[in-house]
Parts: sequence; structure tokens; C-alpha cells
Amino acid sequence: MNRKIIKIDLEKCNGCGLCLPNCPEGALQLIEGKARLVSDLFCDGLGACIGHCPEAAILVEEREAEPYDERKVMENIIRQGPGVILAHLRHLREHGQAEYVEEALSCIEERNVRIDYEKACRSSESGSLREGGCPGTRIATFNRPVEGAAKGGESVSRLAHWPIQLHLINPFAPHYRRSQLLLAADCVAYALGGFHDSYLAGRTLAIACPKLDDGQEIYVEKLHALVDDAEVDSVTVMMMQVPCCGALLNLARRAVSLSSRKIPVKYAVVGIHGEILQQGEVPAALTP
Repeated sequence: MNRKIIKIDLEKCNGCGLCLPNCPEGALQLIEGKARLVSDLFCDGLGACIGHCPEAAILVEEREAEPYDERKVMENIIRQGPGVILAHLRHLREHGQAEYVEEALSCIEERNVRIDYEKACRSSESGSLREGGCPGTRIATFNRPVEGAAKGGESVSRLAHWPIQLHLINPFAPHYRRSQLLLAADCVAYALGGFHDSYLAGRTLAIACPKLDDGQEIYVEKLHALVDDAEVDSVTVMMMQVPCCGALLNLARRAVSLSSRKIPVKYAVVGIHGEILQQGEVPAALTP
């Protein structure tokens, strides 16, 4: 069928990857240093990625292409959490794609995902969440030193990207690609004095609380996407010594067990007085 779909000028593309997180449908990937359209099924042809390309390398053309598949797209979208789901729904609504919106909402209902769609509509109409959505969920990558201290001996933050809360992260953000992932319980950075220099430096980060956070099945899906789609090289889980925190390691183990790639799952247990009580690697035989 003929339909509108994006086209990438590979001569202009500089491989910056800024278009990738702005295509939550998952139609784009960086391959051999260039952005590529990897699936006609996932591209809605509405061009959300175009305004984020600094080289004007993306345009919309009309050509023969497989029909867009909203249900397949939602499989990727739901993995990325409520913020990305709402952004996708607003995107469709603002472009008058009522049929796709209804199909997406049906998928969300079938998966028992809780989304305040009416709130998303009101935000869209007021314009308050336009241009990239809530600042708290806007993807950013920083150039942080892996080693060294600031002038005056002050500690240096080793956090190299945003957001970090597991519900808010986008597994397809370029900074996660083939990184060493650190999955930390919320309290770890407060208890462990050397967290930034000894553990965070050189790694990407996601944080969660296995006792208080809702929607932990979404956590498994996101971690699954980080392993299979972002191809992280390893996952290190840092948790507190309290019993409920062990569920964070179980989430990581489940995600790896569902993945086609089998990667190392490491762990460290932090005491409430700030010491490392135990650390090691989960034997492959113990990954469910």
C-alpha cells in the first residue's frame, strides 16, 4: 500500500542519535553509525523525529510500504512506561489519528496498564506538556568525567544521563546502548558514601524501590528491553540489606531469563551503616 513514511538521507545523517528517543514507536535504530528505519510497520509517518534532527536528514515521503501496525508498536511503547505511553497517545491525538488512539487504548486496557488518558488530553490541549513532555521525563545525556575530582576537593557527580527512575526511563535512549547497567535501590546512594566514584562512574543508571513502587511487571519488561534491544553488556544490582530489597535482584534475574541474550547479573548488598556486606555474580544456573 502507498502511505507516508519517513526517509533518512544517509549522507546528511551524522549518527548523533537524537532522533531515536523521539521515536518511541521503535522504528529507528543506529546501525553502523547512521540512523536507519528498521521497520515500516512501526513508522506512523507523522514525523515526530524530524524536528530533533540537527542535520535535516529526515523527511516524509509517500511510497509503497507495509501498513503501520499500532498493536505491534504498543508492545514497544508499554515497555517504556507511563510517560512514553502518554506522549505517544498525545502525539496520535494531536495529529487526528483517532483510530490509532482507540487501538492503543484497547491494548493498554488488555495489558491492565493504568493510564490517565483524560489528563493527557487536557495537558495536550493546554500545551503545557508540548515540546518534549514533562521536563522530568525529557531524555538528556551529560559529558561526565569517569575519574577525577572537582576543584577544592568536592565530590563530582558521575551521573551521565536523565531520567533514571525505572518507570521514567526509555530503554531505547542512546546512552543505554551497549552500556554497563547499574540497577540500584533508591536508598543505596544515600547509604553508600562512595557510590558515585566506586560504582556509578562509567555506568548507566536506573533506580527503583521494590517495596513501594507499583507496576513492577513493567519493570521486568523494561529490563528485558534493555537486555535484548539496548544490548547492555551486564546488569549490576545494588540493594540494601533489608529483606524486601532482594526483590530488585529477582526482577533483574527474571528479565534476563526472558531475554534471548544471556548477560552477567552481578549484585552488591549495602548495609544501613554504609558498608558492602556481600557482592558477587549470580550463577547462570540460578537465573530462572
